[in-house]
Amino acid sequence: MSEHSGEAILSGKGVTKRFGGLVAVNHVDIHLNKHEILGLIGPNGAGKTTLFNMLSGTMPMSEGELRYHGKVIPKPRSNELCKMGIGRTYQICQPFSNLTVLENVMVGAYIRHGKTSEARDAAYQVLKRVGLEQAAHSGGSALTLPQLKRMEVARALATEPDVLLLDEVIAGLNPTEVERIMELIREIRAGGMSIIIIEHVMRAMMNLSDRIVVINQGTKIAEGLPAEIASNPLVIESYLGGGKH
Repeated sequence: MSEHSGEAILSGKGVTKRFGGLVAVNHVDIHLNKHEILGLIGPNGAGKTTLFNMLSGTMPMSEGELRYHGKVIPKPRSNELCKMGIGRTYQICQPFSNLTVLENVMVGAYIRHGKTSEARDAAYQVLKRVGLEQAAHSGGSALTLPQLKRMEVARALATEPDVLLLDEVIAGLNPTEVERIMELIREIRAGGMSIIIIEHVMRAMMNLSDRIVVINQGTKIAEGLPAEIASNPLVIESYLGGGKH
């Protein structure tokens, strides 16, 4: 499973991003299999979020090819990919502070539901799924950090994706809340979702991921099962000698 993309629901080939003379992501091949949790790790500044941005269409590739359900997407754009079924969270949780939590999640639900009543019902079901229904009518700006992380996941889930890209939804949480959000991620996958997750909390990544890709200085340096990655000398070097984490 880990070395071929025959069952891949989402794949990038030769994904590259240049900012002037800087190569932020350098010819990365990556694939996500159906119903898999793929971990994406690497030191700060390794290019993980830039890669996420290209996989979700929020940033154009300088080079490379994106396939979704086996079909090439010529010029991936975030709104089109979202409609196709690729949802994502953002590292910095920025709720619409003038909206309630329910209304924040309705913004995502409108992609599938044109009527306000239907979008509201769908958004409330998602809030129940992530354990935030009690806060549905609170202001988005009144949430604690753990609640904000859950709302960010809820906004992505409300778009009813096949693929979910999670960017540091565990960072900054205490051990109890880490366990809770890991359980939520497992439940989401059990419901049929395929997930790519960026995270610096290594214990969580090793426990959650079916397979892990390691990026360092914009290049993929390793890929394999969590146990293989944990004992890989290149990975150990990149973390211990190649930057902070």
